[in-house]
Amino acid sequence: MLNGKFKVTDAHCHIYPDKIAARATAGTDSFYGEHSVNSGTVSDLIKCGTAAGIDHFVVQSVATSPKQVTSINEFIARDVSESNGLLTGLGTLHPESTDIPGDFSHILSLGLHGIKLHPDIQRFPADCPGYMKIYELCEREGLPILLHTGDYRYDFSNPNRVLKVLKAFPSLTIVGAHLGGWSVWDEAIETLPGIPNLYVDCSSCFPFTDKEHVYRMIRKYGCDRVLFGTDYPMWSVPGEIESFMSLDFSDDERRAMLSENAEKVFRIK
Repeated sequence: MLNGKFKVTDAHCHIYPDKIAARATAGTDSFYGEHSVNSGTVSDLIKCGTAAGIDHFVVQSVATSPKQVTSINEFIARDVSESNGLLTGLGTLHPESTDIPGDFSHILSLGLHGIKLHPDIQRFPADCPGYMKIYELCEREGLPILLHTGDYRYDFSNPNRVLKVLKAFPSLTIVGAHLGGWSVWDEAIETLPGIPNLYVDCSSCFPFTDKEHVYRMIRKYGCDRVLFGTDYPMWSVPGEIESFMSLDFSDDERRAMLSENAEKVFRIK
């Protein structure tokens, strides 16, 4: 409980098995030219997060090839089951899998609460045929998608492609990570606010743009559409919370973004 009054759900956390966490974290660091401040293990996530006042964590990982899908989903489900209710898990899928329906059914059987997709790391456009199959299944079953959005270096997940997906699947709930367009925020804020099946999270925004810009973007989307997230293990968890809490929102608006919106989207009890 943050400041004794705010329940906090971190809606964007990456975790990896202990034996590969250092390598996996280094891979993401290399992709973005950054250096993560945390280890990427579930024990470190819980330790860092609870010390900073976080009550619950939405955890996921990304399959960079179809052969990783099953093992990642089983790893996430196992850590969720062993967390004493601290974790909610998202599954992963890959657009080149030869059995996307089978992979999806496995995710449902594991009791995971959504799907994480990262078009830039998976190296496929967000509106490619394989992803479109995934969206169709998620829309049919009511499973939300946490979608990495935005990268000035590529055109895999930028707002122009995300908009196509949102319009093609109007009953599919998508959470656009990084306020809908990491590093291309001006395009995102011109394109995406007001779309009824879109939420966004504020992860990996504060380190790259000023707080006033973040504040204006959140206001544009609406506090009822924004989820708090740290993008663990990238940044200082207390630092991310401090940056968020420095923004001029009412207590009710903070409650919505810190926990209530995530609980609604990911069906966290």
